[in-house]
Amino acid sequence: MPKRTLRSQLLQERRALSHDAWMAASLAAEDNLLSLEEYFSSGTVALYAAVHQEVDTALIFAAAIESHKKVFYPAISGNEMLFRQVESLNSLRKGAYKIPEPCPNGIEHQADQVELIVVPGVAFDIFGHRIGYGKGYYDRFLNHPGRKAHLVGLCHDFQLIEGKIPADSHDIQMDVIVTDRRIIYREK
Repeated sequence: MPKRTLRSQLLQERRALSHDAWMAASLAAEDNLLSLEEYFSSGTVALYAAVHQEVDTALIFAAAIESHKKVFYPAISGNEMLFRQVESLNSLRKGAYKIPEPCPNGIEHQADQVELIVVPGVAFDIFGHRIGYGKGYYDRFLNHPGRKAHLVGLCHDFQLIEGKIPADSHDIQMDVIVTDRRIIYREK
């Protein structure tokens, strides 16, 4: 199935979730992510601000702050994405595409400065491939030559495709996919 068709179908399904179903799935997926050894061993964690019923990350943020981890959120600058440290979710403001992001006066961080990056997506497969919104921000950011971070795709279980989704050579594969029902380590 072409990326555009898959993206459209899954976005429609995600937006159709009731608030209660979204919250329950988010809490279960966040609990699964918090159980990862990769999370425990990381002192720096990059999250995203959920929009359009993506799996929420507020619980992960709270746990990371409580554990004295440094937490980063993405910000768009032109055609590029960067991360800035966030100490309170109240400091996030609507940025590009009306997605909450850190205020512009924070220190910028690149992919080689983070140990765990939680990546949103429209679809993932068991091989770690991801379909995003089609702008390529995460793929460009994650292509940083010094990146050593563990990449964790976080999604609702229906967004995890059992077969192989279309992938381009520049697409970056996730190491782990976490849903509300399971944790899948990438098949290699």
